Formats: sequence, C-alpha cells, structure tokens
Amino acid sequence: MRFLVPVAGLVCLSVLCAQTPEDTDVAKAKAGIEKLRDLVNAGAAPRVELEQAEEALADAQDFSFLRKTLYGSELTEDQLDAMVAAAGRRLDRRKQAVTRAQNLIDVGVASQASLGTYLEAQDWAQKEYDLAVSRAQSVRDLARMADQERTLQHRIEDAPDTAKQIAERFDGNGIFSPEEFAKIARAFEQHFGKALPISAMGETAVHRALGFDHRGRVDVALNPDQPEGKWLREYLESNKIPFFAFWQAVPGKATGAHIHIGRMSTRLAHGG
Repeated sequence: MRFLVPVAGLVCLSVLCAQTPEDTDVAKAKAGIEKLRDLVNAGAAPRVELEQAEEALADAQDFSFLRKTLYGSELTEDQLDAMVAAAGRRLDRRKQAVTRAQNLIDVGVASQASLGTYLEAQDWAQKEYDLAVSRAQSVRDLARMADQERTLQHRIEDAPDTAKQIAERFDGNGIFSPEEFAKIARAFEQHFGKALPISAMGETAVHRALGFDHRGRVDVALNPDQPEGKWLREYLESNKIPFFAFWQAVPGKATGAHIHIGRMSTRLAHGG
C-alpha cells in the first residue's frame, strides 16, 4: 500500500538553507512580516494585519509539512502525530474563517453568498484532516506488520524452533517477480471483484527506519484465515511463490495479521 507540526524549525531552516519549490508559500508568507511588525509597533499599521500575516505564515508552514508527509512518500511513524496535528490546525483555521464570515453576514456587512467560498475551504480542510487520520492509521498498521517481520527474523536467527509461532513459512521456488505479482493481483480481483489490499509494495520509509530492505517484497493486509487470505495462500502455494503468513501479534503490540509475499526482508547494510 503505498496510501501540513507547527515547525518553528522550518522557519529557521528556510533562512539557512536553499529553499525548495515546496517552501515558496512559506517564503511568501514570511516576507514582510518583520517590517509589518515594526509598522504595527510604531502605530503605522493596524495589529489585525500582523495577526492575519502571522496566521498565513503558520498555515503555509503546516501545508509545507503536509506536502512532505501526507502528500509525500517518505512518511515514518514518528511524524504521524505532527501530521495529524498540522491538518487539524488547518481545519480549525477554516472553521474560524467561516465563523468570522458568518458574523459579518449577521451584522449586514456581507451577503450570504459570500459564505460559499469559506464553506468550500472548510470542506476541503475536513477531507484533508480525514485523510491524515486515515494515512496515520495505515502507517501504524504497516509499522506493526514490519515489527512482526523483524521479530520473525530474530527468531529465525536466534531460536528457529519458535519462529513457527509467529508465521507460517512457505519457501516455494524462492522466486517472486513483478510479473508474478501482476498475475496475483489480477487473479485476486477477478475472483473477489475488488483490488488486492496492498499495505506495502517494495521499499518504504517504515522498513528503512527499522533497518530492513523490503525491496522486491509485498505485504498484503489480509488475515491468513479469512476467505481472501486462504485463497491467496493457496494461490501462492500452487504457483510455488514464497510467502510468510502472519497471525500472531508481536508481544505487547496490537495485531498486524498479514501475508508477506516474497522472501524474508533482509537487514540493510550499515549506512544503506
């Protein structure tokens, strides 16, 4: 499956480092704030303008972070809470904007039609927040699956007799190729009328963070005992494709039952 933290540090880094295209909005929002602050302190500009500029900067910083996490591919478990919080702040700002717009309508300063733009922005921010929550859960599920695979590898190395308590292992012919995976996915969709629920295809930031090379492997979010899981295991066995079927949760962790297609992930070389 391959499903913006107020970052005070991002402002400092944008000064010290060359800006990327993703930092453009942050740079625009930041430009002129110090000058505006001086004007406000001198009584030459209303404070509300400074407050609006600071809010715009905070929003741009949050969106910059979301581009790299929610809308990016390099998302790790330690970024999840910050990602959801950033999306939540953006939603709160849109709700506050709706409230302010409604207040202007109530006192007759603005028309009811003017509220539409603010409601649309709030609706989009709600979808963004829901997506952040959903993606955070997907990454947590993936992390649990990766933990299971790491625990299995340790058992295979240190106590092979107990490895079977964690997963069923099928070595097949030891070969698993992209072409074979395409066949598996097509066969599953034809049989069940839905897409194969892939949780990790190849390398992910989560696997790298745990020190594992997951290239050429696929994790499927199916319990091996549910009908779809049984079908997949039988298909893999009949085609001699290696897999590991995980039932048992890692001790102290929530369950992450899944089927890992391909050989066991290997440890990344130091510095890899």
